[in-house]
Amino acid sequence: MKYYLAIDIGASSGRHILGWRDGDKLFTQEIYRFENSPKQQGGHLTWDSERLFLEVVNGLKKAKELDKIPHSVGIDTWGVDYILLDESDKKIGDAFCYRDSRTQDSIPKVHELVSFDELFSRTGIAFTTFNTVYQLYCDLKSGKMQGANTMLMMPDYLHFRLTGKKVQEYTNATTSGLVNATTHDWDWEIIDRLGYNKQLFKPLSQPGSKVGDFSDEIANVVGYNAKVILPATHDTASAVIATPLTDQTPYISSGTWSLLGVEQNSAHTSELAMNSAYSNEGGINNTYRLQKNIMGLWIIQQVRHELGDKYSFTELAEMAVNEPIEALFDVNDQKFLAPDSMIEAINQTVGQKLSVGQMAYCIFNSLATDYSKSLVMLENMTGKSYATLNIIGGGSKNALLNKLTKQRTGKRVIAGPSEGTALGNLLVQMIASGQIATVFEGRSLIANSFDVKEVE
Repeated sequence: MKYYLAIDIGASSGRHILGWRDGDKLFTQEIYRFENSPKQQGGHLTWDSERLFLEVVNGLKKAKELDKIPHSVGIDTWGVDYILLDESDKKIGDAFCYRDSRTQDSIPKVHELVSFDELFSRTGIAFTTFNTVYQLYCDLKSGKMQGANTMLMMPDYLHFRLTGKKVQEYTNATTSGLVNATTHDWDWEIIDRLGYNKQLFKPLSQPGSKVGDFSDEIANVVGYNAKVILPATHDTASAVIATPLTDQTPYISSGTWSLLGVEQNSAHTSELAMNSAYSNEGGINNTYRLQKNIMGLWIIQQVRHELGDKYSFTELAEMAVNEPIEALFDVNDQKFLAPDSMIEAINQTVGQKLSVGQMAYCIFNSLATDYSKSLVMLENMTGKSYATLNIIGGGSKNALLNKLTKQRTGKRVIAGPSEGTALGNLLVQMIASGQIATVFEGRSLIANSFDVKEVE
């Protein structure tokens, strides 16, 4: 049996999932899981990249313990965040978390050099305060960039630690706001005008490319050698690869963030797209994911934490069913990005103190309402009316949110698979090895293997 290992690391947890094909079925096994969250360090939010790498290695060891040695391994994570390395390949500081507020001063300075209108027309990437293009300006002005020789997005850095090879993957690089939407390469004019060190930006590699084999050190630690293959290292790009889409139909990748969009063959960089806050992030085979970032289940996750994790997500949804409420709020308001208290932020916004069930319902209903508005914008941009909406990721298991989404959008809603990101990661590895021929074949395999249901 030929095994593949997808290491899928999100902003709240990571998981190692083995996959293998047997006939016309794809099988998976979660072999390791760990928590992940940013930490406060020097007044800033940062990621503990050393602990993340340790957890990657711990999961690799687990495959050896199970005697299921993977043929290849690939890592995907969230986008925009990165590590800088010096000439000796030593890490310069740690990775800032995208929820940190350090870019507040750098944003207007970047826009003085390259207006946002021009940034969007060249890269197709929507404005968010945490885009890499703004984070790097902080590094330039602080002097951190001066000693840097390489920039590696988070999954590229973890691949480097496994192999010793520095490879920059395309789909994650596009989230930086520094990749040209026409050439599929770094936008050297933007980089030059902002004064960034050009050495940081290496040739971009496509999903399916080989990074290398485990270094001797890693092979000795985990007890075996394996190839490291680039998946689509941006988690949403991997999730979309695994979505059982028919033609170019819209999707919601539902997790900490909700990403609503549709695959396209070319970027949409019109004024309408820019004003609608839609982005054009890279997909497999140089496609684009025309999509909008929506705050997502982060909001209910934070409420749950503030309640001492007393309730499961299933219990919160059940409580919400029993306490519907008409109150709504804009889930994309910046006040919900990293508030001191999510509960207080919501109560103040809706103008009343909500019970736990009411708050859960208000969150889910507000998300579904935003999905509906965003879908209308998408149809206006593409000039198409879509009959079906595919929901993938962990949020696809939320029956209430799915039902509200169906009601608000008026669309046929298909839910699943819930582990879309890891499945997309596995598919690219299997295509690279020749066990699957195309993305289309892989999607058919997934539809035949996993629980994908129409929402009633």
